Amino acid sequence: MMPSNALYTDLSGFYDLMCCDINYPAQSNTVQRLHQLLGNGGKTHLDLACGTGPHIRHFIDYGYQSSGLDLNQPMLDLAKARCPQAHFMLQNMCSFTLEQPVDLITCFLYSIHYSANIAELNQCLASVYAALNAGGMFCFNAVDKDKICNNSAVRHSTTHDDSHFVFESLWHYSGDGEQQALKLRIARTRGENVQLWQDEHPMVAISFARLQALLSPYFEVHILAHDYDKISPWDTTSGNALFACVKR
Repeated sequence: MMPSNALYTDLSGFYDLMCCDINYPAQSNTVQRLHQLLGNGGKTHLDLACGTGPHIRHFIDYGYQSSGLDLNQPMLDLAKARCPQAHFMLQNMCSFTLEQPVDLITCFLYSIHYSANIAELNQCLASVYAALNAGGMFCFNAVDKDKICNNSAVRHSTTHDDSHFVFESLWHYSGDGEQQALKLRIARTRGENVQLWQDEHPMVAISFARLQALLSPYFEVHILAHDYDKISPWDTTSGNALFACVKR
């Protein structure tokens, strides 16, 4: 087992392979449409936990002046190569500051859960609020701790540089407390050689009711279905949702 966050540090070059099945254009387009509908009309954007910058690439193409923030310098190096027009910052999303506020802040791929506990999550929300212009929007996706299925793994495979990769990810919640785990496993096969990496990331566990209560003092909260093909209300039963939050 590698130490927490070691996978992203040591395997940052494989991150895009690990996420190769993610529909970045659809995700970016949905949030851009939400910002047009609910936001302040501005064109400055910050992506929290931006990784290698694939979402930022699309927001730049939409005409935004984009920036990215991450805790991992190797990720930021790859993001800068992908998006040389963007500005990147090595900061913790739970306690970040900006020199100038922005109009849109995004946090994709459930990265809002990288807060260690609810106190840090609330600190993250306060940082986001302070970093937004009037009428700015914060958009992210989240999972409800009470609806996590501990046996439901997501698995996909791909081939790169004469190697076959199999990626697995799994949410796990014990049923008690403020932490859940994101369990990751990578298998790389090249010829007869098989390499295995495993990692477990502690992440904040929270119900949607509690999350909405944390957001409400700062934002007008819209909870939407986790569907990047259409914009529709959350059905109140799904364990995944997209949050569009407009600064009060």
